[in-house]
Parts: sequence; C-alpha cells; structure tokens
Amino acid sequence: MSCTIEKALADAKALVERLRDHDDAAESLIEQTTALNKRVEAMKQSALELIMSKYREQMFRLLMIDMVHRNNSEGFFLDASRHVLEAPQHGLERRHLEANQNELQAHVDQITEMAAVMRKAIEIDEQQGCKEQERIFQLEQENKGLREILQITRESFLNLRKDDASESTSLSALVTNSDLSLRKS
Repeated sequence: MSCTIEKALADAKALVERLRDHDDAAESLIEQTTALNKRVEAMKQSALELIMSKYREQMFRLLMIDMVHRNNSEGFFLDASRHVLEAPQHGLERRHLEANQNELQAHVDQITEMAAVMRKAIEIDEQQGCKEQERIFQLEQENKGLREILQITRESFLNLRKDDASESTSLSALVTNSDLSLRKS
C-alpha cells in the first residue's frame, strides 16, 4: 500500500509541476501578445502620422499652385499686353505645374503603397493574434484537464488513507482482543 501512496504523491507532484509550467507558458504568451499589440499600434500610429504629413505637404503644394495659377490668370485677363510679355513665363509655369503634377502622382502612389503595406501588416497581426488566442485556449483546456486529474488523484489518495486507517484500526482491535484472550488463559 505504501508504494501506491508514494506513487500517487509523486504523480500529484508531477501534475502540479506541469500545471505551473503551463501557467507560466500561458503568462508568457499573454505578455508577448501584449507587447506585439503595442508594437503594432505604434507602427500604425507612425504610418498614420507619415501619411498625414505627406497629405498636408501635398495639400499645401496644391493650394500654392492654385494660388499662383489664379494670380497669373487674373493678371492675364486684366492686362493683355502683359500676357504677350509673360507668354514665355507661362510656358515655364505650365512645365512647372506638369512637373508638380507628376511629383504629386508619385506621392499619391507612395501613399497608396504604404496603405497597402499597412493593411497587410494589420491582417498578419490579426492572424497572429488569433493563433495566439487559440494556443492560450488550448493551454487553458489542458490545464483544466490536468487539474481534474489532480483532484481525482487527491481524492483517491485520501480514500487510500482512510482505508489504511480503517485496516490498522481493525488490526489493532484484533491484536487487543488476542492479547486479552491470551491474558485470560
């Protein structure tokens, strides 16, 4: 019997250790997930700030180009002779506007590309988060099963102790009765 009790105690200790290990692993996964989420949020914020700064630059440039274009148009309609004198400059302005348009289109393409990269990063982050949540759920289920096994082992151990106690009580009663009968004889 003592071998079985010792085995049950050893099994219980092993289960407790495994539960601690799994709890530690779950805590570690939670910490890693939290850190990863913080990094992704920081990346999102940085990307958003970059996009907004590029947007502000482009809007400022467009407003400036529009103002220059309006000022030149007003001057054109007010003074036809000035138009003749400034005709070569208008050609330069047109080329400058076309160059700015090309530059603007390049920036729009860059922003579109950055937005696509951000969408992909968010998608990957969400997939990773789902995988981590599934792993945490699996670990929790395994911990629950191990705790149930541990509880069963504890109950079995207590029942074994009760059985041992009742056997030793009945043995001591037999020894006492035999002692009495021997003394009487």
